[in-house]
Amino acid sequence: MSLTDKQVIKDLDHIFLQIISRQLSAEALTWLKAKAELVKNEEKSIQLNMAFAHLPRFSSKAAINIEPEESKAIAQLLPGFKITHWALDRLCRVWLLMQVPADHQDVYFKKINGLFTASEMNEQIALYSALALFHYPEIWVSRCEEGIRSNIGTVLEAIMYHNPYPAAFLSEAAWNQLILKAFFTEKDVNLIVGLHERLNKALADTLNDYVQERLAAHRTVLPEIYKLIEETKEKI
Repeated sequence: MSLTDKQVIKDLDHIFLQIISRQLSAEALTWLKAKAELVKNEEKSIQLNMAFAHLPRFSSKAAINIEPEESKAIAQLLPGFKITHWALDRLCRVWLLMQVPADHQDVYFKKINGLFTASEMNEQIALYSALALFHYPEIWVSRCEEGIRSNIGTVLEAIMYHNPYPAAFLSEAAWNQLILKAFFTEKDVNLIVGLHERLNKALADTLNDYVQERLAAHRTVLPEIYKLIEETKEKI
């Protein structure tokens, strides 16, 4: 199973391809669909690896053109998930990942995990963006945790922003590390799905320690930190 059920994934697949079809050239769309069929039918990962790496040659980095009704449908299908800020090549890569057969967990994991292992920055962004769409969600927790340790801002944003996977599957300790990393790297915590729902005492204590360190170093403290600490006190 994925974070959502198979019908939801199928519906998202349809919406994504609809958006892609409006912006890719006829030649590029034909190439992408042909590669998707090869990915669906191959035993190994040769076509997947090649298509995933070569995709930007056929797709631009322009912002996707998404209709309001499409954004609404995506939000209803997968609450918290948004793609309005994505580039076209990112969406194409995520859609391609959705074509990987998930009949056998070990094979499925090996194929996608291989992409993580060899990925460059933009490929990582697509992979982490797709966490909520992968099947067998529990097996991707360690990958998500590894991503949180990244020093690449855009990779962190792919994990943190409009991504329901971390809140749904990370342990309390890993979740707290994500929130602290968001503040430490000056990310917009308001874009983190599940932020208020997963407040906990350990996080409040960690944020309080962080505040004291900032003040001792005569550095500014974001007001959101104080708000979260107070909200946690009210909650517990």
